[in-house]
Amino acid sequence: MPLLPSIPYPPSGVGYWDPVTSTLNWCEEDYYATIYSAEIVNTLTNLLFMALGVKGIQSCRRNGHDTIFQVAYYGYIIVGTGSFLFHSTLKYPMQLVDELSMIYTTCLMCYASFSYSRSTTYRVLLGVFLTSLAIFITLYYHYLQDPLFHQNAYALLTAIVLIQSMYTMEVKLRPSWRHSTEEDRLERQRKGLPVLSKERQHYENVRDLKTLKTMWLMVGYGLSVFLGGFAIWNLDNFFCSTVRRWRRDIGLPWGILLEGHGWWHIMTGTGAYLYIVWGIWLRHCLNDRQEEYHLWWPRIWNIPEIVRTSSTANGSAKKLQ
Repeated sequence: MPLLPSIPYPPSGVGYWDPVTSTLNWCEEDYYATIYSAEIVNTLTNLLFMALGVKGIQSCRRNGHDTIFQVAYYGYIIVGTGSFLFHSTLKYPMQLVDELSMIYTTCLMCYASFSYSRSTTYRVLLGVFLTSLAIFITLYYHYLQDPLFHQNAYALLTAIVLIQSMYTMEVKLRPSWRHSTEEDRLERQRKGLPVLSKERQHYENVRDLKTLKTMWLMVGYGLSVFLGGFAIWNLDNFFCSTVRRWRRDIGLPWGILLEGHGWWHIMTGTGAYLYIVWGIWLRHCLNDRQEEYHLWWPRIWNIPEIVRTSSTANGSAKKLQ
């Protein structure tokens, strides 16, 4: 007798979108809940992307963040929409929308990371290179139709963007890396170079070290969630037959909790959203606008946001200049 009340899983059936034409079919059984969605849990978990994407766009408009991040949120929504359509239909064109939008959005974040404070010529060349790369990945993936190629390309691009952003964060915010310690200040003063007051430099160093600590917490949390989702997704694939048996043993709705690909959507969606928020905050720091913006993240389970700092807070900070 089951420990919790449950409903037996209905059998898989023929769906509205049959036949399946995608090169991938995940561990969730097809068309067991409705004829209109092949993988209902894998479909609905993509609503998180849409909700967080809309929230991010509204935040960008409300707080005046750089346009590139608003574009990134639109890409984030497209990723979720493509995945929603793919898991609903299991059609190959929708699979391409799902997977390639991940590449395109990551290329956007790559542009945001590498183009900052560069010359117009550099930005144009970078844009041409990334566009060409995205086109190459699109055509070659369509030719190969090998999911491993897409997964490796996405992983490599994501790693490059993350490493570049981490490096930029350390160089910009850590006092020893940007040569803003008291020893550095005195050395510049001896050379007759313009320097901040001791009090102002101390204030900025303490402020930026605190920011750096919080950023690393956000990065660590986001990476842990993202990689945790990746691990669950792989376990779901590897032990699919066992997981399917467990789901049928415990029945609905509890079996939904064992839909590993659905957890992949939730966890990678959260991790990707955290990355964009981190990117926004880092961009304001690079623009020396730390006093104008701050991170709102009261609890780890809250959805973080970079918001404008009140004029009162700005005024108190300016007194230290």
